[in-house]
Amino acid sequence: MSARIRESITRRAAGALLAALAVLLAAAGHRAPAQNATIRLVIDYGDGAIKTVTGLPWSKGSTVLDVMNAAKARPHGITFSYTGSADAAFLTRIDDIPNEGGGGGRKSWQLWVNTAYADRSFGVYEVQAFDVVYWRFTTKEGK
Repeated sequence: MSARIRESITRRAAGALLAALAVLLAAAGHRAPAQNATIRLVIDYGDGAIKTVTGLPWSKGSTVLDVMNAAKARPHGITFSYTGSADAAFLTRIDDIPNEGGGGGRKSWQLWVNTAYADRSFGVYEVQAFDVVYWRFTTKEGK
C-alpha cells in the first residue's frame, strides 16, 4: 500500500472519529441539564435552626410546590400544609411551625427564590435549574 493511500485512509478515519466524537458530545450536552439539574430547598425556622434538602429533581415547568412535595418524600425531609391551589396556594405550616397570623411581631413563612422575594404564590412560582428555594419564618415581609 502506498504512503499516499495510507495517508488518505488515516485522514478519513480521523475525520470519522472526530465527527463521531462531536455527535456524542453534543448528545451528552443536550441530556446533561435534564439529568443533572437539581434544586436546593432551605428552611430557616427563624430560631437559629436551618434545614437544607439538596438534590431535589428539576424539570421544565417545576414549581416551588413541586419542590416542596419532592422534599416531603425524602427521608428526614419536611412536612407542610397549605390552603388553596395554583395562584391562590398559601403556605400555612412547615414541619411543626404554623404561621402566627397577622399583626405586629407575629411571624409567618415567607418565600425567596435565590435572593429574590417571591412575587407570586408558591403554587405557580416556576423554578429554574439549580435555583435555591428559601423559606424563612419571620415577622417582616421581604426581610
